[in-house]
Amino acid sequence: MRKSLFLAILFSGIIFGALAQNPIKVACVGNSITEGPGRDHIDSYPLQMQHQLGESYQVKNFGVSGRTLLKKGDFPYWDEPQYQDVKDFQPDILIIKLGTNDSKPQNWSHKADFKKDYIEIIESLKRHMPENGKVFICIPVPVTKDNFGIRESVMVNEIKPWLFEIAGATGASIIDLYTPLKNKSDLLPDGVHPNKEGLGIMAKEVAKAIQ
Repeated sequence: MRKSLFLAILFSGIIFGALAQNPIKVACVGNSITEGPGRDHIDSYPLQMQHQLGESYQVKNFGVSGRTLLKKGDFPYWDEPQYQDVKDFQPDILIIKLGTNDSKPQNWSHKADFKKDYIEIIESLKRHMPENGKVFICIPVPVTKDNFGIRESVMVNEIKPWLFEIAGATGASIIDLYTPLKNKSDLLPDGVHPNKEGLGIMAKEVAKAIQ
């Protein structure tokens, strides 16, 4: 009996140790709303989410301010070192929150490529994930006041419906970040970027979706 109990405890310890050594890797891809005050800043939504999820997860912020999903956009995410960094990280879970900067007139003139480019970035990153890896597409936070060329009408009437189609085409899941902040303009001081509290709401919604 003692021997069986010892073996059970030993086996449990080995399993626990393995889990502790191999946290679930989460890559957060996005623009300035993902990057937040800085990729390593505790107020950014990925780092707030890290705090909420605990040590069984390893969350990394790969956000880059001003970047577009569109390859023909003014500042494509594709051209950034973070795009390769995500591949090197080989995440178990991929969170993509892009599209806000694509709504700018100079970028949305290439909207015919949006769905194609979005599907391609998912497929390219999935090749560097485990077979059972999960991809989540975020419906971006609301634009409570058009600013920086970013337009709420494009976000809601064109980009949002396409994101559901892209999710269906790729097998990705949807995380709705629009609804939780829809009537909270005070949490988006410039109409586009959530403050610390708004980023905290984002972190909570994403954490809830991936657990």
